[in-house]
Amino acid sequence: MTTTTATELPTLRTNLAEYAVTKAMRDGRVKSDLVKLDFCGPTPAHNGFKAMVRESQFDAGELAIVTYLQAKSYNKPYVLLPAPISGRFQHHCGGFNIDFGHLDPKDIEGKRVGVRTYAQTTGLWIRGILRHEYGVDLDKVTWMTLGDGHLAEYSDPENCIRLPKGSSIPDMMMAGELDAALLGEDMPKDPRVRTLVPDAQAAARAWYAREGVVPINHMFVVHKDISKNRPDIVRDIFRMVKESRELTEGGVPAVFPPIGLEANRKGLQMAIDWALDQKIIPRRLCVDELFDDVTGSLS
Repeated sequence: MTTTTATELPTLRTNLAEYAVTKAMRDGRVKSDLVKLDFCGPTPAHNGFKAMVRESQFDAGELAIVTYLQAKSYNKPYVLLPAPISGRFQHHCGGFNIDFGHLDPKDIEGKRVGVRTYAQTTGLWIRGILRHEYGVDLDKVTWMTLGDGHLAEYSDPENCIRLPKGSSIPDMMMAGELDAALLGEDMPKDPRVRTLVPDAQAAARAWYAREGVVPINHMFVVHKDISKNRPDIVRDIFRMVKESRELTEGGVPAVFPPIGLEANRKGLQMAIDWALDQKIIPRRLCVDELFDDVTGSLS
């Protein structure tokens, strides 16, 4: 937090992209009388996650939930707000090129599957779905990655192999150099692409009807010193996030994680369980330790 004179608002270096739900915060329609948010993070925001957890380069902003679970595991100085910034169903995020043959989920065992980083949040969710819904043995898949995780302390599991620098996972999948890929917005818009999960949209709806969880991608975090020394600022940031959501043009997307700790408890517990199962975090966390006394009471 930038030191200021008595007449100036404190300024927080903030890594927050402009999404539909954050646009009103970013364009100034939602502001604070207590703090100024300096939206100085990169685009896309995930390019700032490594600097946040390795160098504390930002005071506040969005962080992938998997990155936050790792940050908590390795005692990084951030605390979670019960405020999802992005989230969606993930069933459609595993794909393959039908030109090289049909793949059912279990068919990826023994094969090479691309994912940007092993600890990427999209990867966590779709791997968990493949394992728990379709019986895929994730240890029998060779995960081909482009980069390391955001946490310096973390190392990928042994069944991960780094692709050459400059590789394109979508291009390699389309060329048959990878058997399948876990991709979010980068999934090629090509009629030859099929989802690993059969009828993925219907499968996602059925899963949601049973589980009641919209997988979280990013949530808002603040440096723990701010929460300790200026809880009023943290409460006001939470208000801003809520008000910005309420001003979303066309309304908050129909498929989106809710606000609040209890509303997200099941989804957060699932992320913890799956991250431990996939060797992404070194120990089991509990949902309540992701928050402190200030942020845990926000609703």
